[in-house]
Amino acid sequence: MNSSNHSSMGKNLFRDLPFGNTLIVGAGPAAIHVAVSVSRKWSNNIGLLNRKGSHTVRLREELEKNHDLLVSKVQGEKYSCLCGEAKLDYFYEGYDAIDDIWQTIIICTPSDSYRDVINALNVDSLKKVKTIILISPSIGSNLLVTSQLKSSKDRIDVVSLSTYFAATKFEPKNPSILSVFTKALKKRIYIASSQSNSDAIWDVKRFIESLGIQCTVVSNAIEAESKNITTYVHPPFFINEFSLNEILSSGGSKKSMYKIYPEGPITQHSIRAMVLLWKEVSALTQYFGANPLNLLKFLNDDNYPVHDITLSREDIENFIELGEIQQEYLLYIRYTSILIDPFSKPDDNGKYFDFSSVPYKQVYKDKNGKWVLPRIPFEDYKKMKLIYGLAQKVDIPMPQTLDLINHFERRLNEFIKEKGEDSFYPEVFVDTTQSDVDAIFNEMGRGK
Repeated sequence: MNSSNHSSMGKNLFRDLPFGNTLIVGAGPAAIHVAVSVSRKWSNNIGLLNRKGSHTVRLREELEKNHDLLVSKVQGEKYSCLCGEAKLDYFYEGYDAIDDIWQTIIICTPSDSYRDVINALNVDSLKKVKTIILISPSIGSNLLVTSQLKSSKDRIDVVSLSTYFAATKFEPKNPSILSVFTKALKKRIYIASSQSNSDAIWDVKRFIESLGIQCTVVSNAIEAESKNITTYVHPPFFINEFSLNEILSSGGSKKSMYKIYPEGPITQHSIRAMVLLWKEVSALTQYFGANPLNLLKFLNDDNYPVHDITLSREDIENFIELGEIQQEYLLYIRYTSILIDPFSKPDDNGKYFDFSSVPYKQVYKDKNGKWVLPRIPFEDYKKMKLIYGLAQKVDIPMPQTLDLINHFERRLNEFIKEKGEDSFYPEVFVDTTQSDVDAIFNEMGRGK
């Protein structure tokens, strides 16, 4: 199927459904899951767009073979109503010749690609677009996307989610990239809009709640974007010697990402780095008008809880006011308490589910002979670069953040030198931090 040969001829293009015609940008597991989810009662026609490349070629071939069907399964009996399939109406290989019929664009690509996506879409020429939804933004993404809208800025509402609302992978027992499996849904998502009088945000809220997820609307996009667990957890746990030794090795790792040393990266030092990073990021987000984040409460109440006997409600609620050593102590308790799933049922031998046994993704060579870096922590590093760039602009010191950035760059440069620059894709060497920072501040009217 291509954009000139659609399966939508029998559909009314502009029925009064909340999202209208919806174009999904990206073709990873999250994009497939989102496409199926919004196809139920939320969107009229569904389109999928992915940049040109081997994944997109394979996608087109599978769509032709499978009658344009996307399949999404969700683990757990209570979520059986969320399983289903959707018939794709439009498919675009690359950004050429996009039909001007889309009212909602949902971007399911990594946040560091948002600027390129918006410019490649040429949104100003898509006159019917009213809403752009950012599924996995980072701090500053909403302002960055808005900064790239020219004449369409006033008519387009940019909505940021705090994070993607599920944990989704391509279905392991199915070789098709049209079929995905969601093993968990988030408990709560925060959302915010670029427009103070947004109507679209209430449709997004109702959509998220229809999945059984709590959804809280906040007034500041950066506040929503700051409520992403990976911002605070990934850099301290995965940018250190222990983790980078595993990630930058192709020899097969037997270590786990969330275990205590020596099985994993969690030590008093990585926990201390987490506390310092959290405080630095909080200082920046407060500068932009966001409310401070209680890290322990966020980890426990919005993500994975532990028993009250393990962490008292009083300590959770008062976490921000406690001393640094006590904060580190409570976070260490929290991570030791979820080595196993504390709410799972023990087996016949009294063993609980091994919650922390998450293997490292490692570097690998693709079929073109190029080294591919895992998204964790490469994407986390790029997010930190932007956060640090924003902080520099307003003279907020972030020594812990800078230390993590420098550590990653040193190890990455050593790896590149060892393997040779020619064996990496050019995007590994692209750094848009400064221009992104400038665009964000210009959008805020605070540019110098």
